[in-house]
Amino acid sequence: MALLLFSCSGCSPVYLAKAGWAEMKILRGRRPFDEVINDPRTDEDTRRKIILARQARAFAIHMLKLDAGDSYTSFTQLETDTLAWVLSAAYRDRLEAKTWWFPIVGRVPYKGYSGEGSARKAQTKLDNEGLDTYLRTTSAFSTLGWFADPLLSSLLRYDDVDLVETIIHELSHNHLFVPGRVRFNESYATFVGRVGAIRFFCGPDDAPQDTEKCHLARERWNQVQEFSEFLDLFLAELTEVYSSPELSVDEKVQGRDEIFADFQSRYGEDAENQVSPLIRGFLSRPLNNAVLLSRMRYYHRLRDFQALLDQHQGDLPAAIATLAASATRVEDPFELLPKGDRP
Repeated sequence: MALLLFSCSGCSPVYLAKAGWAEMKILRGRRPFDEVINDPRTDEDTRRKIILARQARAFAIHMLKLDAGDSYTSFTQLETDTLAWVLSAAYRDRLEAKTWWFPIVGRVPYKGYSGEGSARKAQTKLDNEGLDTYLRTTSAFSTLGWFADPLLSSLLRYDDVDLVETIIHELSHNHLFVPGRVRFNESYATFVGRVGAIRFFCGPDDAPQDTEKCHLARERWNQVQEFSEFLDLFLAELTEVYSSPELSVDEKVQGRDEIFADFQSRYGEDAENQVSPLIRGFLSRPLNNAVLLSRMRYYHRLRDFQALLDQHQGDLPAAIATLAASATRVEDPFELLPKGDRP
């Protein structure tokens, strides 16, 4: 259980025990959807969102042809709104993440903690080693079908569009997961989750029952594609600095800091040009390589995923089937994507 939830290499017995205990509490706290829905103590908003989650799961299975297993058939009430703390790290002078090896999924560029204290202690240790670090919270995870993942109470704070997107996103991992290819796995799941949410709320033939949520789902997919292109531009400039053999480590770090400041000036809060809220929010925070790489894991080549969808005339199940048929057989599954149009 611990290995499926928290990626690690050479982990201490204490770390594994804590991780296993956290996962066991989640699984032991599961209650079937019907039981929670019919419980008179369940508040109306929770009941409505559980029903929505059940509908999203059925849609993913029957309309998107995803192999959901027994995931999202139950609900777990967490003690807090934070499921786990996720720590990632990267080298300061190059776009290379520190990784932890772990059976089944291979090397992964993050490590999870059930408590903030232990996560911050580990972050301090990596900071002292001279690495860039990034610590964030998460509200959902996938055990890749090994366990019947429940709907967690931490997800109920999401609006309807993001709740449906997250459920489809996580179920897409059950359907297709390429060991050791975190960036592909997460970007693929972002694509399936976002486009799946559009299909869910907009319906066939663009005749939505809920026009507002249909519009919102489309808008968010457009925004993440724009953000994906922005990140590609950002990383291209950084790569030019990092790959220069004439520069020392300190000079590369200075160069990257100048690029950070330049992008924050060009696209940040005070910039005149119109950019998506995702870009503005990203540039408003302190930046380092760990932060950049954490975003790239979820937003890489999204325009090309859209191009694949266009090749299949908008048939999302067919696009998913194309990837599932070959992604584990090629060295780099991104090779399966066409090159989408660039503005």
